[in-house]
Amino acid sequence: MTPGSDLPADRNPPAAKRSGLPGFLGRLLLSWKDGAAAGEYDPAMHGPLVEAKVPPGYEELDRYWIAEGLSLAIITRNVQTNQPEYLLFEPVLSDFEYELLERLFEDLRDTLILEDHDLTSDRRKVLARKMQELLVEYGLTLTDASIFRLRYFLGRNFLGWSRIDALINDPLIEDISCDGTNVPLFLYHREHQNIKTNILFDEEALNSFAITLAQRSGKHVSIGSPLVDATLPDGSRLQLTFGNEVTTRGTSFTIRKFREEPFTPVELMETNTFDVDQLVYFWIAIENNKSLLFIGGTASGKTTSLNAVALFIPPLSKIVSIEDTREITLYHENWVATVTRETVSEGPGTNSIGMFDLLKAAMRQRPEYILVGEVRGSEAQTLFQAMSTGHTTFSTMHAGGVDAAIHRLENEPLNVPRSMLQALDIISVQSLTHRGRDHVRRCREIVELAGIDSLTGNIQVNTVYEYNPVPDTFTFSGRSRIFTEIMAYRGWSRVQLEEELRIRQSVLLAMREQGIRDYRAVARIIQAFTTERDRVLASLDDLGRLIR
Repeated sequence: MTPGSDLPADRNPPAAKRSGLPGFLGRLLLSWKDGAAAGEYDPAMHGPLVEAKVPPGYEELDRYWIAEGLSLAIITRNVQTNQPEYLLFEPVLSDFEYELLERLFEDLRDTLILEDHDLTSDRRKVLARKMQELLVEYGLTLTDASIFRLRYFLGRNFLGWSRIDALINDPLIEDISCDGTNVPLFLYHREHQNIKTNILFDEEALNSFAITLAQRSGKHVSIGSPLVDATLPDGSRLQLTFGNEVTTRGTSFTIRKFREEPFTPVELMETNTFDVDQLVYFWIAIENNKSLLFIGGTASGKTTSLNAVALFIPPLSKIVSIEDTREITLYHENWVATVTRETVSEGPGTNSIGMFDLLKAAMRQRPEYILVGEVRGSEAQTLFQAMSTGHTTFSTMHAGGVDAAIHRLENEPLNVPRSMLQALDIISVQSLTHRGRDHVRRCREIVELAGIDSLTGNIQVNTVYEYNPVPDTFTFSGRSRIFTEIMAYRGWSRVQLEEELRIRQSVLLAMREQGIRDYRAVARIIQAFTTERDRVLASLDDLGRLIR
């Protein structure tokens, strides 16, 4: 089989094949022998199961293992089009193994019954044991290499994501896009940006896989309800369009992958999305209950930035998050995570629950911080009412700049009165921009809303930080209403404020220098700073001992 070709587990074989051992199986049936099952696959011991050869007309640029010995990605340049392409290589099955895989898949799907102890066991080990039992029943003895190849495809199709399982597991891929039947999948790669793959689906396989995606996300999809927005079990966002009535090229889907562990302020500093001064600005603003709005275009890093700076929230504060699909991950115990619900069926108690409903409910829970995944409708008015009544809120919104954000907020369908807008303290403008040949995420500017001009009625803004694209740095304007208010509220002098900023800078820089990036570790150190400041400052040379 060639990479990306149709696999047996993606189709239903004819009923005649299920009645006996077909084709090669009938001719190669061996005498019964209850041999010992192959052990765990070890690429160092057994060698790679993938034989990768770049086809003619392609020039290899890079290669890396996704699962060592089992799935290999080779980045190539198509000599004819001069465009990069992503070639996925998986184990190649012989004709005999191909037909055996079909038979195993059908028999396992029809007869797989889990015993009580299987429910708590490793699922791949259970599947391997069931497969071995069937091989004994067939009277077949296979080489270890054949068993490992069969295990790979059975695990990929039963427990993984079929033909795109390797793409889901590739940490360098951000988006997976299928545009229709017999159209190659496209990816957004962290290093090579938009890139075409050698993987495609025929109509039957694509429709079947789309139904699987929807079902495993807890959703229903059909010709009558062809649009699905959902969250996959690993937290990735799914948008699915079924059939060819809405999308003329056939079923399509886009998967926006999210890391299981969110980005931290330290990682955003390392990628230069923000510099240390901006992160300290957010830190001290959040500590003093200032409301934030992250704006920008698609994939500009709005939710990533919101999630990262939310780690600055004091440890015992009551937090309520409201989202369409779960993306926010916090290391706070006093956190209520809520998501919207669509209408699932007719009848009482099955009505949809939107963000507006969740936000109204959150207001009755006495939250100190309200995190809204994205404002796009009537919930914006309630959100700004929450700001006006003293609740600290963080949210995101699609807008190209501050003026565009204010225009969206004041008009349909958000309709936030201008007098309420001044309850918002800070707007951070995020962008996906070019840096040489690379796409990078940068904070274009951080702007404070300073009030409403009494003569003109216009909203006054103050740009605190601005991005300089040539040196790839950020500039502080020297003026900040937030700093002035914090000094007045805390009774600090300018010297005391600068000392507070310097201390927080030293903590973030120490975490970066010591390679502390895990969100749990970063959150624990930040929370320890809130409760045991002197202990953290005394441990700056080795912050790791605070989390051991």
